[in-house]
Amino acid sequence: MGIQNRRERERADRHRLIIDTARKLAETDGWDAVTVRKLADRIEYSQPVLYSHFAGKRAIITAVALDGITELAESLHHARTTAPDETAALSAVARAYTEFAANNPALYNAMFVLPTDLTFGDGAPEPLRDAFAEVVATFAPFAANADAETLTETVWSTLHGLATLEHNNRLRPGYREQRLAILQTWLTTTASRDS
Repeated sequence: MGIQNRRERERADRHRLIIDTARKLAETDGWDAVTVRKLADRIEYSQPVLYSHFAGKRAIITAVALDGITELAESLHHARTTAPDETAALSAVARAYTEFAANNPALYNAMFVLPTDLTFGDGAPEPLRDAFAEVVATFAPFAANADAETLTETVWSTLHGLATLEHNNRLRPGYREQRLAILQTWLTTTASRDS
């Protein structure tokens, strides 16, 4: 039993090493630089060993994305639960989301831009459901007569658009806070008008 446990731990450690190395390489050199060959060289294992963990680059990106989504859910949860009220939570979550995207561009791309094996919506893995639940909990108080999940998808799309456009230098720099304030004003005004 001891040898099998050790092998399982070693396999889990290798699996984690591959994910962490891919993420670091992507953050420094971009996802185009992440190849199975380069990862094998970096972690000092053969390519067949990597393929015994992941079917290919897409599967590695998926694993990195799941880690990132877990981190994002934790960040959003903290932002929401430490805010003094619902309006402040709205602002804090929007800021946490856009800051996360800005501070982790390659990770964010793995999560929401690059092709992965992740399923969103029905049948989504638990980390995705947890992250979405955090966003729903934030925006539901402002849903008024709208479906809370549909409103959440719409606001999330807006935040994603802001994060992506900002990252790609398609928006004027230095106006993130003003954009988030406009979004907050729109949501709170619409909610109070529809109540």
